[in-house]
Amino acid sequence: MTDILVPFEQEGTKAIVRSWLRKPGDRVALNDPLVELETDKVTQEVPSPGDGILTEILLDTDSEAVPGAILGRLASADEGTPQEQPASELASELPHAPAAARPVPAEPEKRLSPAVRRALRQHDVPSSALTGTGKGGRITRADVDRFIAGRSSDPAANLGPDALSAEPGGAAPSGAAGVRAIPHDRMRLAIAQNMLNSVTVAPHVTAMFEADFSAIIAHRNRHRSAFAAAGANLTFTAYLLAASAGAMKAAPAINSRWHDDRIEMFEDVSIGVGTALADKGLVVPVVAGVQELSLLGIAKRLGDLTARARDGNLRPADMRGGTFTVSNHGVSGSLFAAPIIIPQPQSAILGVGKLEKRVVVREVDGFDSIQIRPLCYVSLTIDHRVVDGHQTNLWLSRFVEIIEQWPIDG
Repeated sequence: MTDILVPFEQEGTKAIVRSWLRKPGDRVALNDPLVELETDKVTQEVPSPGDGILTEILLDTDSEAVPGAILGRLASADEGTPQEQPASELASELPHAPAAARPVPAEPEKRLSPAVRRALRQHDVPSSALTGTGKGGRITRADVDRFIAGRSSDPAANLGPDALSAEPGGAAPSGAAGVRAIPHDRMRLAIAQNMLNSVTVAPHVTAMFEADFSAIIAHRNRHRSAFAAAGANLTFTAYLLAASAGAMKAAPAINSRWHDDRIEMFEDVSIGVGTALADKGLVVPVVAGVQELSLLGIAKRLGDLTARARDGNLRPADMRGGTFTVSNHGVSGSLFAAPIIIPQPQSAILGVGKLEKRVVVREVDGFDSIQIRPLCYVSLTIDHRVVDGHQTNLWLSRFVEIIEQWPIDG
């Protein structure tokens, strides 16, 4: 027998069994995907540790999976699938055993996972109303979600005792016609918990500057084809990461973490990039050691990480070790957002708004002139326990200078 383990690299991230991709009795090969684990940020497949037959599932759908826990067991192909011992034979082996000591089938309610029980209580659904699709007819969270979605689309099914009473504030009662209840998924709950924790422990302060993108637009137009030939998509985000790393020299405390007894300063600038996943929230893959990378190197790593993020193929290690974060919220149209919540335990996050042409006044040869320039608002939200306004403005000043005077290396 070979144990199928939860990867130890899950350390620090709560994981839940999302679904099994194989069922007991299936023959599998080395590295075949067996089970999907879902953390607060990513879905990960656990591969088969060898060739054989899946004989046992120990952690089923919606079970919590801690690092090193046994998910199931694999038998070598030569051993085959073990046969279950008939109940009559089991009883005959224990003729003198008292009835209470013999195996008793679990009551349906006791076979429900905590997540399923919570969802049933939340939506006032009896377990007897559902048909389970899990192992041995077990009800899964997916079964509950499907039942709730079907009930919400049927107005007649929503009319119950509560339908005649209004909730406080005049809102329609839950389950009323025209009101659709959508259970929180695990990623949304984890994001909510992380955001609340950040604004609770860290006093957020935001400073805003304006940046002219003329220089990097010209540079990008000249070099975009060459970068593509080298296998990299040259995006504005690559410039933002390079400029962020350069600005750390002006205010190193931005690249730090707060602890109760010290501030932890980092030489490596490892930058997380907020990547939206449509209506499923966002993830923050990390480009490590940005200060050591060329613009081409940054673009290649960034392209790989964002592509895998949107395909759901990020590894937990891809999202660890960040010392700073960039939120390019302007790609979805916003001009300015504040405060952008800091990923704990980092000390700051950069926000970049929508790039648009604006009319500005510039001095040329001693005379004022009206010009049209590609500008955007850039903000730095800081943890005021760690960083003061002076350091914040120093960092932003240097960041804008690098963007507007690109290329910084000639």
